[in-house]
Amino acid sequence: MPGTSATGEKIPVRVYGGPTATIEYGGLRFVTDPTFDPPGEYPMPLPGDHKLVKTEPSPVTAADLGRVDAVLLSHDEHDDNLDNAGRAFLPGAPVVFTTVSGAGRLGGNAHGLAFWETAELWRPDGGTVTVTGVPARHGPVGCEPVTGDVIGFVLTSDDLPSVYVSGDNAALEHVEEIAGKFAPVDTAVLFLGGARMPFAFEGALLTLDSAQGARAAQMLGARRVVPAHFDSWAHFQEGRDEIEAAFIDAGLADRLDFAG
Repeated sequence: MPGTSATGEKIPVRVYGGPTATIEYGGLRFVTDPTFDPPGEYPMPLPGDHKLVKTEPSPVTAADLGRVDAVLLSHDEHDDNLDNAGRAFLPGAPVVFTTVSGAGRLGGNAHGLAFWETAELWRPDGGTVTVTGVPARHGPVGCEPVTGDVIGFVLTSDDLPSVYVSGDNAALEHVEEIAGKFAPVDTAVLFLGGARMPFAFEGALLTLDSAQGARAAQMLGARRVVPAHFDSWAHFQEGRDEIEAAFIDAGLADRLDFAG
């Protein structure tokens, strides 16, 4: 199974704020959780006057991204992972990989993946890329009725190093499962930020914090870690400084690539 690259090849990844990134893989262009709106507030479908608050503008528009071959959408129910402009962007992609329930809501080009389910995409050179849906949980055990379903992804191809995209995952036990099947992973795009909301699950983590991100990197044997989902939104509790400190403490500073 493809893992750490023997040649040290670096898969092109660029992060555009929040959870949105592009990944060039096997001649294909993947976009994660598209968010392009300006700063603003988004009402949350919960009792009380709760809002998600976007604090920084996106550095690109959807049009700036150019050609897109597939979207890796960890979930469709939260505006910090799929905002209004991101939702409008989806129909222009040939395929949107997401949760099974999300594909039912989105319809059209959305393709739902269950945990460990795979899909194949043809590369321009005639080879294939395998997209595997991998486990994720957006909060503590039992959170799904409130936070909804979420999924991560692993990209593999016969002659390429592997890429893991965590999605909004707060469960290190799921990272351990993924490592058991795919480690060593070459590039891990980890959604960090230590997201918490005081009214949700007694302030429990909704995504990995910085220290857990470093632990996830160790579990995965990741040669390179690209942090995402740690800026541009008010509910992210930890940013670049905390991520750098945690990876320094874990002796993993050389693996960090902010890919901005």
